[in-house]
Amino acid sequence: MDAEQDRLRNPFNMDEACTNCDALPETRTQVVHGYGDVGAEFLFVGDSPSQAADRTGVPFTGDGGGERLQRVLGELGFSRSPPDATEPDLQNVFLTYLARCRHPTRPATDAEVTNCDPFLTAEIRMINPHIIVPVGERALRTLAVEYTTRPPESFDVEEAHATTIRGRGFELVPMKSLEDQTDADTEAFVDHILENVFARDYRQTKGRRSR
Repeated sequence: MDAEQDRLRNPFNMDEACTNCDALPETRTQVVHGYGDVGAEFLFVGDSPSQAADRTGVPFTGDGGGERLQRVLGELGFSRSPPDATEPDLQNVFLTYLARCRHPTRPATDAEVTNCDPFLTAEIRMINPHIIVPVGERALRTLAVEYTTRPPESFDVEEAHATTIRGRGFELVPMKSLEDQTDADTEAFVDHILENVFARDYRQTKGRRSR
């Protein structure tokens, strides 16, 4: 964690009483902003909070999918907590979503994702990661619009899972949705990071302070 950072949960103090989406303040438990190391080189971006994350207030925690991702983070050296931790001790990684609030009966609408885009854009600019991991098809296609020169419809998360895609200023390493992953999928993702990302100099010259 950055030496100047005092908390992992919503470290940029983003609006926790947001009312930008009319339907969501009444359906959510809480706004789930980003969580993790503000000096992270790796940023994981999901679609929107699960029921468990809506309860814990921490992205990718509290259920089977969250535990799968937390195990991945542990294997990569990003987490010093057990996979079932609801406030994991993270380093060099930041977790967030396209949309910050959960509706209990449907996914986030395109308008809701657009309303939350300033939060995500601000996190990306302030963290300035080297590697962005879109978790799921929607996250991949949404981020592809901004950070690659390819049209979003050209991406298939099944094919792109555990590969590296060159972007504009970042590299994307897509991950299948946690609910759809097999153990073999998860192992392939970990192996790709270890063998094809960690094993080379993935850091780009972007004016960051040294870690």
